[in-house]
Amino acid sequence: MPEEQKNIVGGEFIVKSTAPEKVFIPEEWTEEQKMIAQTCKDFVDMEVIPKIAEIDSMQHPEIMPSLLDKAGELGLLATSVPEEYGGFGMDFNSSMLVGEKVGSGFSFAVALSAHTGIGTLPILYYGNEEQKKKYIPKLATGEFKACYCLTEPGSGSDANAAKSKATLSEDGKHYILNGQKMWITNGGFADILIVFAKIDNDRNLTAFILERSWEGITMNAEEKKMGIKGSSTRQVFFNNVKVPIENLLYEREKGFRIALNILNIGRIKLSAATLGAAKDAIVNSSTYATERKQFGQSISEFGAIKHKIAEMASRVYSSEAACYRAGQNIDDAYYKMIEQGMDPSEAKLKSVEEFAIECAMMKVHGSETLDYVVDEAVQTYGGMGYSQETPVERAYRDSRINRIFEGTNEINRLLTVDMLIRKNIKGKINLIGPASEVAKELLSIPDMVESNSSEFMSEEINIVKNLKKLCLLIAGAAFKKYKEQLKSEQEILMNIADMLIQIYVSESSILRTQKSKSLGKDFDSRLLASKIYLHKAVEDITKAAKEAIFAISEGDEQRMLLIGMKRFSKIKAYNLKEARRQLADKILSEKKYIFV
Repeated sequence: MPEEQKNIVGGEFIVKSTAPEKVFIPEEWTEEQKMIAQTCKDFVDMEVIPKIAEIDSMQHPEIMPSLLDKAGELGLLATSVPEEYGGFGMDFNSSMLVGEKVGSGFSFAVALSAHTGIGTLPILYYGNEEQKKKYIPKLATGEFKACYCLTEPGSGSDANAAKSKATLSEDGKHYILNGQKMWITNGGFADILIVFAKIDNDRNLTAFILERSWEGITMNAEEKKMGIKGSSTRQVFFNNVKVPIENLLYEREKGFRIALNILNIGRIKLSAATLGAAKDAIVNSSTYATERKQFGQSISEFGAIKHKIAEMASRVYSSEAACYRAGQNIDDAYYKMIEQGMDPSEAKLKSVEEFAIECAMMKVHGSETLDYVVDEAVQTYGGMGYSQETPVERAYRDSRINRIFEGTNEINRLLTVDMLIRKNIKGKINLIGPASEVAKELLSIPDMVESNSSEFMSEEINIVKNLKKLCLLIAGAAFKKYKEQLKSEQEILMNIADMLIQIYVSESSILRTQKSKSLGKDFDSRLLASKIYLHKAVEDITKAAKEAIFAISEGDEQRMLLIGMKRFSKIKAYNLKEARRQLADKILSEKKYIFV
């Protein structure tokens, strides 16, 4: 098969280059997709934001489900649902765009994403036909609201350690379910509960579909939280709940598989949601900065403020590029599987599973980018940013949960490297060959010839290629030292994960800018954003590489690895101050996120 016709493999970005024409960029949204996005944004701005203080107060708990009802009437709950079950059957990237635009809705965004994602998708992808027909149409309209009951007091990241138990009744018609779940989003009003428990003495979880009206389901009072205060979060108790055997979801002991695959989807969709929240923070910050005067002038004229605005925009631009690049890869894999005759539900899961590495990376990057952006937004507002009168105070508090949702960022970093190693072991990605080539190159005389490529941003692309070599060099040295024990060296694994994340995002940012120019888009500001981000990536990768080198080597080996780090992390001097000022001036003049 010719190289250009091969399917893209999740994680292979670290050993292969990608042409800009092979990626999707947000500048390519169709008019229909833009209209859907605007509908979502208008709904949040007109229906949610005016009520956000009431929602957060929890004094009127009926507001949130009523908003979900209205969202259902507009079809916002049915984007991922196939037409045969009352939905719109949108592709993956379109559903992520919906998640992004709703992402600025604070607690409402959490409620909607929990309902449409972890609440609905387990039935849609793993339910039998009877279960789908019974529940999906009503979940799509909002007549039924859903929640996902996995976490227990003694099982957080180790979900399979759950102690909830189900036992088959004497007549064989029901499972008798007993147990406790905690941190259940939408728990206060959900009609349908996806519950994970172990049957008898099984080692692995099984999933069940429960209905709130069934006897034996009780709940604690609403949790008092740091942020997303308007999101209903409760402990749920199951006391001899009779679950009809036909409500067992998928297969016995396959619940953990359901949980993992649904979490993959949730991770990258959370990344999309963080984009919406981050863009709003940029709008609020740039607007406030132009209006706030100190020392006789607008604070937007100060270099320190311009630095903040430009860094915020550069990081969001790059995260956005990587998020939708991965989303399109998932879509492309799905359609290829459909062409090959795979069942649509299975293809949906397999396509996301193929890019689980990218899903984990984007969850980390999106959540940490949003945390950075809202922190700088508060700082831009100064003392006012600490006041509940401002939108950035709520944004700051609400952002923090995203680094814990859908698996902590630490877990997702470890998963990123683990999944990459597993793909290498299975022969899906060849890491050994490229890593060996890098080691040989390190022993050779450096090529001092300057690249004479006329390709737009070829210099930046070459920098990314060298960063990939550095990552392979460090990963290879770590595996050589620890072999199978590497999985216990979490600090080193997280160093490698940080390198992988920064490489993927910086490359995505450059590809976006390259393709934007080829499409005839205004690329001056995009070029600034990509170059600013690349310099940050090089700095972060160098720091992670140095930490890993000092941990895994000493003596001559350490000196050699440090030489490699210096060789493969070279980047030309660039006036970042001037670049940030130019980018910030553009954003401040328009008081908006300009990359649309």
